[in-house]
Amino acid sequence: METMQSARSEHQPELARSRPRLQQRTSLPARRGRLSTSSATHTQRRPDTVDRLARGLGWFSVVLGTMELVAPRTLDRAIGAGHHPDVTRWFGLRELAAGIGLLTRADPTPWLWSRVAGDAMDLAALGAAMVGADTDERVRLSAAAFAVAGVTAVDVYAARAASAQRPRSAPGVVRRDGSVRVEHTMAVNRPPEECYRLWRSLEALPRFMEHLDSVQVQDERRSHWIAKGPAGTRVEWDAEITRDEPGSLISWRSLDDSEVRNAGAVRFVPAAAGRGTLVSVSMQYQPPGGALGKTVAKLLGDDPDMTVREDLRRFKRLLEAGELPTIEGQPHGPRPAWYRAFGGQDR
Repeated sequence: METMQSARSEHQPELARSRPRLQQRTSLPARRGRLSTSSATHTQRRPDTVDRLARGLGWFSVVLGTMELVAPRTLDRAIGAGHHPDVTRWFGLRELAAGIGLLTRADPTPWLWSRVAGDAMDLAALGAAMVGADTDERVRLSAAAFAVAGVTAVDVYAARAASAQRPRSAPGVVRRDGSVRVEHTMAVNRPPEECYRLWRSLEALPRFMEHLDSVQVQDERRSHWIAKGPAGTRVEWDAEITRDEPGSLISWRSLDDSEVRNAGAVRFVPAAAGRGTLVSVSMQYQPPGGALGKTVAKLLGDDPDMTVREDLRRFKRLLEAGELPTIEGQPHGPRPAWYRAFGGQDR
């Protein structure tokens, strides 16, 4: 017993000296865990101001337009505008069109500016209603005009911000720097969460994107992509997810040293009456290969959305039917030039 106690006492100073080192070592993984958690939180950032405003204004237009269509006389009396149900219903149709555009289209810019134009019409109509109105009606009309003016300020801010972020070329047009912008939307008869899960499984993307050979996930944000390039070549690049909102939005961009420069977003918007999802893709990319890449982009210029459109169609069939139909081995006519340029072969 005395021997054991003496041995224990001899090792106590050594244990005391090693304990701080052990604590320091065990604290490093904890710190790393906190860093990775914050990184994941950073990846799933909230929507930016323009997206939040566009969606909010879209729902506002839908609600207001429905009220103007369903109860125009009640709304006219509430704001002191007399009795003009036909005009109010026309305003309701305009609001619904703007709201649906904001909630379903990838680019909200034209629909935000349409709201600004509608606000100007509303203010003009309220000003005209002031003529011949009694004191009580003038008070209510003034309150309505003040509210419309406040909404107009929000609409103008959102429209200008969206215009500042909007690319300067139309979809499919080859810009001066050789880049191309593509946009397309497809209705899928599945809930947004299910659509999001399939798209977020990056390694499964080649199942419906025929131009992809593989996607290798490196971590929660970064991945390595291998695609079929012009004339049977292979093109590789690294990309990172910049925004990840489960069931709603995925946006990405290629890293600075990538062979293919690209950026884009895919949105999953619930369709009306719960009838599936509107999947909207918008992206801008720089074709690889210098002059050859620009030539390929020009070959696609007649139908710039073809690749994305076909990808979305296969995405839709995969989710709705659970499998993709194949025409492998079936006879066909001559393939178009863009198909052969990307490595396709006539059989």
